[in-house]
Amino acid sequence: MNRHTLFGGAYAIAFFSFLFGPLIIMSMTAFNSSRFPRVSPWECFTTGWFNELFGNARLMEGLLNSVIIGVGVVALAVPIGLAGALALSELPAKLRAALYTVLILPILIPGVVLGISTIVLWGQISRGMGAGFLYNGYFLTIVGQITFVSAYAMLVFIARLQRFDATQTEAALDLGATPGQAFRKILLPFMAPAIGSAAFITLLASFENYNTTVFTVLSESTFTTALASKVRHGTDPSLSALAVIIITITLVGALTNEALQRRKEAEMGGRASRSPLYLNPVTRTLTHPGVVLAILVAVIGGISYAGSQHDSSVCEAGVLQEKLDRQEELRAAQRAKIEAMEAEQEKTLPKSNSAFGGAFGGLGTPAPAPEPAPKPESPSAFGGAFGGITAPKTDE
Repeated sequence: MNRHTLFGGAYAIAFFSFLFGPLIIMSMTAFNSSRFPRVSPWECFTTGWFNELFGNARLMEGLLNSVIIGVGVVALAVPIGLAGALALSELPAKLRAALYTVLILPILIPGVVLGISTIVLWGQISRGMGAGFLYNGYFLTIVGQITFVSAYAMLVFIARLQRFDATQTEAALDLGATPGQAFRKILLPFMAPAIGSAAFITLLASFENYNTTVFTVLSESTFTTALASKVRHGTDPSLSALAVIIITITLVGALTNEALQRRKEAEMGGRASRSPLYLNPVTRTLTHPGVVLAILVAVIGGISYAGSQHDSSVCEAGVLQEKLDRQEELRAAQRAKIEAMEAEQEKTLPKSNSAFGGAFGGLGTPAPAPEPAPKPESPSAFGGAFGGITAPKTDE
């Protein structure tokens, strides 16, 4: 094994550790009974944080709102993106570049600007038309997200249209098909994979958007805004449980899509008839995308059911008692330390005979002040009021 192989292996390990390490750690914290997300020290295995997640009414309400808004965004953004891509494909080169810049510009604008401008614009429209129902969190959020999400869909459609052979549509028109028929029977089937991809991308973009949504949603809340509010007030492992659910759904979708793509490649390449995978009916059935999805769902469902039957209350009670015992030991040690310090002070301080019982310890009895010297009698008529000034002697 040479140095290049060792370096490549070390780099691969470091890269994948950096990429997947946080996800693995976060997934592990979802099953630790500690109130704070952590792996060490491990307390008890529990699935209670999933119940905590689903029991959060604000998050579940935000999830429902996100689904409603996401469906609305997909229903509008995908046709707008497809129309923009078709328009760009039919325009001259110079005009195409100018229109492309205009259509792609919303992606570059900060989401805060889009959110505030959406509120201002539609607030003026609703007041001017007397249509107060337009000033609604759901409507404003859908409109605000469409301004930039439709550009994502357009990019997907442009990439797909670059592989389209326009002579197929021209041949259909020459054979008597109407433009609508040519679109429905030739172009639309060709764009079907891109439509699915664009719908999925726009749904994810709508679901995870925060900067625009936090301004346009008004008094309502989406899943993202509710999640951000929960993080600001303190995190707990229920967020790790959410991460586990998202990772699981992603893995199931990825594995199912991989099975689908492999099957399509084998069939399109003509290898289906001679591949051992397709000669054996058992393996052919097991590798079907629908069967793969069903197996994955069944495995995850079985694991989830087994985890829900696990009772961690006894372990958690034992951990709590250990914490209480540890706190009592620390209190006892602190009390012993304080008593030792007080005893040491009593030994070092001198005893006092004061009537105050030594309350002012350390302050000794002051020495008596010396008696003043007797003043000499003054023959002055003023009784010595001007002491120190003697009358002058006179000669008798």
